[in-house]
Amino acid sequence: MEVINALGRRKAAVARIYMKEGTGKITINKRDLADYFPSELIQFVVKQPLTLLDVAEKYDIKVNLFGGGYTGQSQALRLAIARALVKINADDKKALRQAGFITRDSRVVERKKPGRPKARRRFQFSKR
Repeated sequence: MEVINALGRRKAAVARIYMKEGTGKITINKRDLADYFPSELIQFVVKQPLTLLDVAEKYDIKVNLFGGGYTGQSQALRLAIARALVKINADDKKALRQAGFITRDSRVVERKKPGRPKARRRFQFSKR
């Protein structure tokens, strides 16, 4: 099997992955998954598409990950993995879509507007 590459985005995070057959090793920016994401919950989020299809021990994944925070990065990586799995076997798309791993979450931070301290918040106002 040749190397499959895919891209996942979430908020400001971008994950480029290169997936090939192997033993289930996930390397992020030349570091191990457990090293990069110490939280068990975030490791679970990253592995969700693999565990759903029971292929967690079947592929080696090399990841270039930048931008955003750890939640956005983990969800970008999850999307990239799901897209790569669909490229490998198109029959898996239905199961991945039902679990919600194929849909790109387009929510991003709203920009700050002039004359306001944040996007929608107004400065404190008092009549006195």
